[in-house]
Amino acid sequence: MKYLIRIAATVLLTAIGSQQVMAIEEAQYDVIQKESDFEIRDYAPHILAETFVTGAMEDAGSTAFGRLFDYISGNNQSRKEVTMTAPVSQQPAGEKIKMTAPVGQQPESEGWVVSFMMPSEFTMETLPVPIDSKVTLREVPPRRMAAIRYSGFWSESSYLEHKAELEQWIQDTGLTITGEPVWARYNAPFTPWFMRRNEILIPVSEAGKAAAISDYLNAANRMP
Repeated sequence: MKYLIRIAATVLLTAIGSQQVMAIEEAQYDVIQKESDFEIRDYAPHILAETFVTGAMEDAGSTAFGRLFDYISGNNQSRKEVTMTAPVSQQPAGEKIKMTAPVGQQPESEGWVVSFMMPSEFTMETLPVPIDSKVTLREVPPRRMAAIRYSGFWSESSYLEHKAELEQWIQDTGLTITGEPVWARYNAPFTPWFMRRNEILIPVSEAGKAAAISDYLNAANRMP
């Protein structure tokens, strides 16, 4: 009985911890269309801290996470000055940056770009400069994304399965893919697999949909 109580307590604490992780700031977007697990979203502009890693897809996130976490934990050239103390000294201090969600990962030239979204309170001018040259900052303009949401393990097979579903839905909806897919993860690694929020996001435009409507109208006009 005590063993079962310990298991229940562990699950409860993990669940609470998962909720705390999900309570942090997330990327801002408006839902334009929703159908089952699929959505079309318009994302607001935001800034990413990102790094490039090579290797297997399932290992890339772990490799890059430490590098990016070091940056937001103070491994940066802060523009703030440290309060003078004894002995008298003055030097730049590492500035800590709040964690946000999701952690993004997308393919690029035989590797992976893994990113943290920066809190909306920062601009490119106010963000501290990374000390590690492998960490870069990039401003992302407003964009429309098709999304699929799912739970489960962070496996390549699950990613590929859901990406195929999303690509088929995009085609059926009449939209055009305009960029590489982004694998988005919202939870800490200790979160139970069945409680994880995973998403695949693909940039889209309505060019294909507009062309399909145009072809339909032209065909209708040619009818006697």
